[in-house]
Amino acid sequence: MAIERVLHMKGGVGETSYANNSLLQRKIILEVKPILEEYLKLMVSNTTLNGCCKVADLGCSSGPNTLIAISNIMEIIHKTSFTLNHKPLVFQVYLNDQFENDFNTIFKLLPDFYQSIQQKRDNFGACFINATPGNFYGRLFPNNYINVFHSSYCLHWLSQAPKDMTKNEEPLNKGNIYISSTSPPSVYEAYFKQFERDFKYFLKSRFEELALNGMMVLTFIGRDKTNQITSMPQGLLGMVLNEMVQEGLVEEEKLDLFDFPTYHPSLEEVRQIIEAEGSFTLQTTKTFKMGWDANLQKDMVDYVVDSKMRGEFIAKYHRAVFEPLLIIAFGESIMDELFSRFAKLIGQHIELETLAFTNIVLFMTKDH
Repeated sequence: MAIERVLHMKGGVGETSYANNSLLQRKIILEVKPILEEYLKLMVSNTTLNGCCKVADLGCSSGPNTLIAISNIMEIIHKTSFTLNHKPLVFQVYLNDQFENDFNTIFKLLPDFYQSIQQKRDNFGACFINATPGNFYGRLFPNNYINVFHSSYCLHWLSQAPKDMTKNEEPLNKGNIYISSTSPPSVYEAYFKQFERDFKYFLKSRFEELALNGMMVLTFIGRDKTNQITSMPQGLLGMVLNEMVQEGLVEEEKLDLFDFPTYHPSLEEVRQIIEAEGSFTLQTTKTFKMGWDANLQKDMVDYVVDSKMRGEFIAKYHRAVFEPLLIIAFGESIMDELFSRFAKLIGQHIELETLAFTNIVLFMTKDH
């Protein structure tokens, strides 16, 4: 089955849905807002928008986070334009994700979103929102069309699992679903090559679609020297699956043939690819850490939060992200047991080490 059909967050508004388990992603969006404001102000000051600003959110998923990101962008652009005595702008917004994404959950939030815009002061311009389903590792829009591209927590997902993951018909990464300490160098090379290929397609496509003097802001999970590529949730999930294989709950062949379609690059690798592809000017980069349970620590300060609770919280939002893909690979019947064990293992690791994501933020412009 093509990955476009299964690579989406868990839809709806149920207990394990992405809409109700994406507080960490929301915190990332808010963390990036001050830098976003700096560069959007420069763009508005140096660009003639001709009355309409076209904004695209790539990998929008479902739930309220998408509208928070869009609202931030619109508000910054409007305030800057108002300060410069420009006429009120009309906003044309495009929400992009895979064809199977739960766009309906977003659409149900739009009436309140539109009402909130109408209640704003300073002659806030009209806003029109459209869904643009499709794979962002390819073309989505006409040439020279979009003024601002935004993407948060999406580009560490690959268009497919790496190729060349077998040798003499035997899996190279046997017993693992991601890069681990036991993986041979060829596994890392296969993952990096897939990321490099995908990211170059992404950059080439966005260059054609971005208007002159437009800007692009991308946030995704990477790694630094203290945050090794093997220290990711996928590694712990692989350990749980191995345990379930030993107990006869999961078929060994299914584990050996499954490779998780994500890659967490270093900032140096990202720079290398951008420079080699040559379409964009990288204006600035930022990296910052965020604990796997950052929002739990903030939102439950009045409670005693032990490692067990923290593990359950982390497992719950990872389930909202990973489950649709894992169901196709291993079947729906093991999901409750899989994530129950995953939560327990995370709780054990939290007591031994600091679990944090390294986030990479890129601001790029099209200057030619």
